[in-house]
Amino acid sequence: MSWYTMGVAKASKSRCSFKADEGVTRMLYSLKSRLITAFVLLFVLSFYVMTLLLFNESRSIIRSYLESSALEKMDEYGSFIDMAQAQMYDFSSLVFNSELTHQWELAMADPALSAGEKSLANLNFSRFLTQTTNNYSIISSVFLYRDDGLRIGMNNEVVNDPSFKEEAWYRDFKEHSIRWVPAHLDRYSQQYNNKPVISLLMPIGHFEPSLAKTIMKVNISSSYLLDPLNRIHLGENGTIFLVNELLQPMLSQKQYSKHADMLDKVGGLRAGTNKQGVEYTPGQEEGDEILVYKKLVRTDWMLVGFVSEADLYGQLFKLRDSMMTFAVILLLVSVLIAIWLSHGITRPLSRLVSAMHHVQRGDFAGAEAKLPAGGSVRNEVGFVTSTFRNMVSQLRTHIKTEFELKLLRQQAEYKTLLMQINPHFLFNTLELMSSLAMQKRTDDTVQVIEALGKMLRFSLRISDDVIRLTEELKYVKDYMSILEVRFGDKLHLTMEVDEGLEDAMIIKFILQPLIENAVKYSFRQSPEACVNIRVRRENDCVRLSVTDHGPGMPAELLRKLTDQAAYAQLDQILASRSREIGLGNVLARCRLYYGKLFGLRIESVAGEGTVIELILPFREEIAHVSSVDRG
Repeated sequence: MSWYTMGVAKASKSRCSFKADEGVTRMLYSLKSRLITAFVLLFVLSFYVMTLLLFNESRSIIRSYLESSALEKMDEYGSFIDMAQAQMYDFSSLVFNSELTHQWELAMADPALSAGEKSLANLNFSRFLTQTTNNYSIISSVFLYRDDGLRIGMNNEVVNDPSFKEEAWYRDFKEHSIRWVPAHLDRYSQQYNNKPVISLLMPIGHFEPSLAKTIMKVNISSSYLLDPLNRIHLGENGTIFLVNELLQPMLSQKQYSKHADMLDKVGGLRAGTNKQGVEYTPGQEEGDEILVYKKLVRTDWMLVGFVSEADLYGQLFKLRDSMMTFAVILLLVSVLIAIWLSHGITRPLSRLVSAMHHVQRGDFAGAEAKLPAGGSVRNEVGFVTSTFRNMVSQLRTHIKTEFELKLLRQQAEYKTLLMQINPHFLFNTLELMSSLAMQKRTDDTVQVIEALGKMLRFSLRISDDVIRLTEELKYVKDYMSILEVRFGDKLHLTMEVDEGLEDAMIIKFILQPLIENAVKYSFRQSPEACVNIRVRRENDCVRLSVTDHGPGMPAELLRKLTDQAAYAQLDQILASRSREIGLGNVLARCRLYYGKLFGLRIESVAGEGTVIELILPFREEIAHVSSVDRG
């Protein structure tokens, strides 16, 4: 085999290898492959992300709701506890400070009194307790215990029985000054309420419990505090507990013992400075253990709630699993749908795309060769192909001429509007000069002529559609000087210009017509006119506003100007015989030049005045706004 034959064989092999690689690449990037991949990614990723976001967002919402709702309900329950404690303290204070209590104490301590007199004093004091207790619906029973074994209660209950000294609550009060007794069964008050009670212990006759000879025990039913607490829920199994300064439950809630491992954390929170809050602790099950707490103001008690995230989000976890299962099913369905759709779409679309590449390069003949011959249209893809084939055959003829004619027409429209400004203003100024000459006001006439000359020199630059903002402001200042000569002290013109706008570029002749209208309409209502011109920058916009104190705009005129700002009604403006065309001219030119980038704000109040603000895009160089930017 010659070297030439070997070279041809190697070249042929290389071309085959290149075509094979190109075929693999096209297969990987073909519409069919991308459709299948897109459907799979769309459904799998969307459902995965949606599931993840929904789960996390729901978790966050539930957590936020738990914190706000639990703390809010704890606030309400804390107020209820404060009210109950206040009534118990009020009742105790009433008994403690009563003169009858003082007399009874003296009678019990007087050895000269007979047993009958002491018995009569006990009965009178018992009636006093009965009457006082009836005035407080929260109090279920009250007893006074003396060191000599005497016990006095309501309803003439007077008993000598020192067995109460063996009660744990009595010893804790005497030895440790513990005034509040958690929920317990009081055997002496079972005739009034055979349910657990919470008690407040108060010394009588002395403030020190160990030195007092008499102890008052005020009881309220624990259900009075427990029932409202049970209506506050944390999830399905979460519970809130009322605990005292020793972290013992004040109410008969047996579930509290299940959370003994959290007592150290509760103790740390009780010693902290925060009055309320929510703490999260890693739990043994799925999620964290949540602890909600609030310190009560009147006592050292706390409201402590325990709930697990597994309890809170149990239904949410089930929803997540269901959605993942549903996502797998949708994945299989999406693959089948993608294969079916790609079979009927990708082949004709591939030929259409190839023809479009030829059109993109300007090869219209090659595009027509790639498209299939015309036939019956059976579906949307066939209709698109047939339409594109007809479009290619006509596009070469029309595209260039149509584009050029459109540009020429738009430029002619803009020039026509620009030329309309100059004669309109010139006629008004010439009338002013004639009036000044007749009044022989030489200095004012010279000033107006000089200002008018500068303005005409500026306005004759027709080729300059876009100018610097500083040039427009100089033109406006010359115009303002003419107005000040014309109206004198009756006209008050002010101009405010923000710094940093020297290089801003705007279209010319847009402020002077607005000022002219503002002055004109202001004098219709008042012998004096005040007009303010404000130029400022906000983000990427230049805002030009003119404010007057005239009679305001009628609703019909306001609507008309708004329509002119939205649509460049060129024919109506050019055909108008009215002399009041300045503002409409400005709006039409802004609309033609800036397109949708132009904004207008008009605020008008009858009898108070009008604010007209033009909102233009900020530009720092002389350049036409492209059609893409105009929208």
